[in-house]
Amino acid sequence: NGAPFLARQLIQRMVTSNPSPAYVGRVAQVFNNNGAGVRGDLKAVLSSILLDDEACSLSGLASPVFGKLREPMVRVVQWARTFKMRSLRGTWKMSIGNWSPATDISQYPLDPPSVFSFYRPGYVPPGTAMAYAGATVPEFQIVNESTVAAWANLVQSFSFQGFYVTAPELTSMPPGPTGTDGFDLVPDYSVEKALAVDTQALVNRLNLLLCAGQLSGATVQLIVKGLRADNIRADSTDEFKQIHVARAVLFVMCAADYLVQR
Repeated sequence: NGAPFLARQLIQRMVTSNPSPAYVGRVAQVFNNNGAGVRGDLKAVLSSILLDDEACSLSGLASPVFGKLREPMVRVVQWARTFKMRSLRGTWKMSIGNWSPATDISQYPLDPPSVFSFYRPGYVPPGTAMAYAGATVPEFQIVNESTVAAWANLVQSFSFQGFYVTAPELTSMPPGPTGTDGFDLVPDYSVEKALAVDTQALVNRLNLLLCAGQLSGATVQLIVKGLRADNIRADSTDEFKQIHVARAVLFVMCAADYLVQR
């Protein structure tokens, strides 16, 4: 049972939370034999997962049972890579101010609460439509009223100036605040700020970068309408343009269309 067990979990992490038995079977078959009589060829296995018809079919984009919830830490990393986050002091410290990943988003990098990681691969949220359908959705095990609100607060916190770091010039963590505490892990919004006066273009860009263009038309227009309340102008200050872009990022990264990855 090693091949189907591994195949299913890899599919859950990369493509969809509740893969069909046929999808799992096809990947397991490649694990057992890569076509050249080799078992356990992970390069062939990963290719079979990402290039399978179930992963690539356009029908998945419209299916309410296809895809997976982006886990919180992956969302943070995606934001950091998308907007070229850099450490001003070059220390890349993630001991960050008053943000606690373990309590705020239920994920502390490389430190799950048990050997079974942050969630179980077979988790089904009780009393939901997913439960009635018998669908597994692992990442939902760390979703509750507190983590949903904490995520919105966290994005609002880091989307403007990045992450506040204690003693960013040091590689160690001092026992308390220092005179150099400040925002050290910062994004580069230069391209986005250049689009700030064209709200539709700004949202379209964020839709492409963060959601692969999968925000619904209704969601896009709702975000555009909300952002236009800023009345941003070409002669607005650079700081205000940064705030405007940060609000756009907040709206997109809290949208259901973003949180569920297809």
